[in-house]
Amino acid sequence: MPWRQTFNSYYIWLSEVILQQTRVEQGTAYYLKFIDAFPTIEDLANADEQYVLKLWQGLGYYSRARNLHFSAKYIVHDLSGSFPSTYKEILKLKGVGDYTASAIASICFNEPTAVVDGNVYRILARYFGISTPINSTKGIKDFKELAQQLMNSNIPGTHNQAMMEFGAIMCKPQNPSCEICPLNGGCVALEKNTIGELPVKLNKTKIRKRYFNYLVVKTPDGKTVLNQRKGKGIWQNLYEFPLLESGKPLEEREVLLHKSLDSLLPKGAIKIKRFKGSAKAHKLSHQHIFSTFWMVDLGENNSKAISWNDFENFPVPILIHNFVEELKQTDFFSTFE
Repeated sequence: MPWRQTFNSYYIWLSEVILQQTRVEQGTAYYLKFIDAFPTIEDLANADEQYVLKLWQGLGYYSRARNLHFSAKYIVHDLSGSFPSTYKEILKLKGVGDYTASAIASICFNEPTAVVDGNVYRILARYFGISTPINSTKGIKDFKELAQQLMNSNIPGTHNQAMMEFGAIMCKPQNPSCEICPLNGGCVALEKNTIGELPVKLNKTKIRKRYFNYLVVKTPDGKTVLNQRKGKGIWQNLYEFPLLESGKPLEEREVLLHKSLDSLLPKGAIKIKRFKGSAKAHKLSHQHIFSTFWMVDLGENNSKAISWNDFENFPVPILIHNFVEELKQTDFFSTFE
């Protein structure tokens, strides 16, 4: 992994933020893309947010990118470009929690602060036979204290990386390599045959179903309409087609009669048709988005519309990106040629 070959605090921070909610296999390409676009923290701080979000497109959890950009500007403008060098100071960065602060402090600044991520939770729960839920208040406190007690203070960075790698490679969630594990002689879960039951996690997540009806505008002069999402919900500051959210799937007549239609679309004669293959589910951690794309022909041009050629310049949710890629396989764009 490329971030294992450096002690550059900016690069380590970037990698840890990417890996907060992303697998290594997917995150590596984004890490390399970011350090190529922004070789220094000053480059990231001076970048336009829209460009940052565009590079992040497809990784999900976009608040990570916004927090990364915000903190880069804070470090450059308020800290004179000097990355914080202690756990407590790193923890003050927006979007940085205990795990990320511990990783950076130990790897880059040799501070003995134990990292506790999913891999470490799994190792400790199984080896010591701990059934306390890892996402409970008591579990978070107890596992952190135990990890800190086990910390090798002489080589904290190496110790933390070794713990995470051991969990990822040896003590895996499914089918761990117990038969060749060097710790199998003292593993409580292996002795009691409870490997598959540990670690314990409370199921607090209630999945919310949402129905998104996207209005894909087609103007006579070959343009479309994109709106920027505002507020604190999902995909903040990303762009999307005009959206009608409903409590259930809508039929064509219901879309045409929707109370919000006039405020979303430019005035003019409207023809609307459901795009085949719509109503696909996009699964997020706490909600499932059921998206339907409606092809909307406007009878007149509109000054706020953008050229389809400019679409690639806008950061969009991955489901919008995938839809447009699918649209390219149809004859939709041939009418503009």
